[in-house]
Amino acid sequence: MKKRNYLLLSAASVLFMASCSKMGPLSADNFTVTPNPLESQGGKVAATVNGTFPEKYMKKKAVVTVTPELRYANGQVAKGQSATFQGEKVMGNDQTISYKVGGRYTMKTSFDYVPEMQKSDMYLTFDARKGKKVYNVPAVKVADGVIATSELYRRTLASENGVIAPDTFQRVNAKKQEANIKFLINQANIRKSELKNNSVQEFIEMLKKINADREGFNVQNVEIQAYASPEGGVKFNDKLAGQRKNESEKYVKKTLKQTKVDAALDAHYTAQDWEGFQKLVAASNLQDKDVILRVLSMYEDPQEREQQIRNMSAGFQELANGILPELRRSRLIINYETIGRSDEQIKEQYKNDASKLSADELLYSATLDETPAKQEEIYKKTVEAYPNDYRAYNNLAALALAKGDKDAAQQYAAKAAQLGSDTPEAQANLGLISLINGNVQDAERAISKGTNSENVKAALGALNIAKGNYAQAESDFGKTASNTAALAQILNKNYAAAAKTLDKVENPNAMTDYLHAIAAARRGNKFAAASYLKEALQKDASLKEYADNDLELKLLK
Repeated sequence: MKKRNYLLLSAASVLFMASCSKMGPLSADNFTVTPNPLESQGGKVAATVNGTFPEKYMKKKAVVTVTPELRYANGQVAKGQSATFQGEKVMGNDQTISYKVGGRYTMKTSFDYVPEMQKSDMYLTFDARKGKKVYNVPAVKVADGVIATSELYRRTLASENGVIAPDTFQRVNAKKQEANIKFLINQANIRKSELKNNSVQEFIEMLKKINADREGFNVQNVEIQAYASPEGGVKFNDKLAGQRKNESEKYVKKTLKQTKVDAALDAHYTAQDWEGFQKLVAASNLQDKDVILRVLSMYEDPQEREQQIRNMSAGFQELANGILPELRRSRLIINYETIGRSDEQIKEQYKNDASKLSADELLYSATLDETPAKQEEIYKKTVEAYPNDYRAYNNLAALALAKGDKDAAQQYAAKAAQLGSDTPEAQANLGLISLINGNVQDAERAISKGTNSENVKAALGALNIAKGNYAQAESDFGKTASNTAALAQILNKNYAAAAKTLDKVENPNAMTDYLHAIAAARRGNKFAAASYLKEALQKDASLKEYADNDLELKLLK
């Protein structure tokens, strides 16, 4: 019995001495990784490692370098940033770990994401040395796999329309036609010479057009604004401006009768046109312009204003010759609407001869509850009729993206971009193609060329997903109801909003159900998540391989 105890004690002593003479293995319990599982963001897989060296582990003259590794795809290895630690008697600048009490440390690391990393393991490897002696410290597995939900934008974009360049078609457009009649100083009679000026002749011609095309034009009213220039007494100018209004009104009534146009009249006058005076002075090259404008700002009383300006004799003479005659006038304004083709008329004209439709009418017709095939036909007709209008080429690119035809989309978008410097939607579509191909830098260069346009907000949202800016991405999408918009909300942890967005997607597909499953899983509703996942896999069997490695969903199948 004593002999057996002695042998056990001897074995224990040997083990103790051995452990003191070498740096043994470390346990996964010595490390915490955040997040775990790892997660991709902005094309990177970042992690924070909090580690502990146990008591009496770090030799006083030892140096240990810890290197994170992500092992994936049958032997491929990505190495992260290393951190080095030293014993108490090592002369160096690395973090010192006490032999007696051990020590804690924090290190950050990052890996460039590739799709194969979805199924992976993170290890910590150790290069432990004391002088020339090398210790064999086994690698320790510290994290399982990578959640790659952020990378789904490449799949969502591949099944969605690109950015459509909108038409500017409006069936009803408000228009104005204005004529100007000038009067001599202190007079209200309309001179025959004034009725021959271009603006009056154009005024008459417009009334004739309105009469000839009652379906294409709708008159709101004819407005008469008569003025007197601001010099002279207010009472006199009030009477004079009123007389000019009356004379102008008589002329308009007569002209309406002659052109057979029935329109309401809205006649009024301004006794002293100080506002018009200020505008003309500000736009002039008068020598005393700044002084005159200062007088207008300093004095409110009309008589005081006039007197101060008259005191500048040279300046007032310039006003009398160049500014004041322009203010003795009446403005005759036809307020009317142009009435374009109705939806049915546009469709009928398209059937008969599409070339007689304007580019905007053609582009608008593609929005009239047409199928993608019909839209493509219309855009090709538009290209034939208006080959220099980038919008039709661009919209063909957008349709090609929705069909998954990246080559055609690239060709159409490139052609659209060649047709001018101001083609924001075409640049956005080129950027979306780059995102689908995984080239974020090229995407950013292209999309940034159109960021002043509201039409490219959704493309900017997709770019911000790729860059890891999830809150900005959700803001960029606004009320857009698409799979990619919902993905931004999921990544920004707005799961309820994502579910509502997915419910509104116009043409839901397998990816819509897949994202529904992720949103439900993150909200803790495993039953709903499993149901949505089943629907997604039934619609698109190609998702199965991805789902098998999706750490958020693989337990739900």
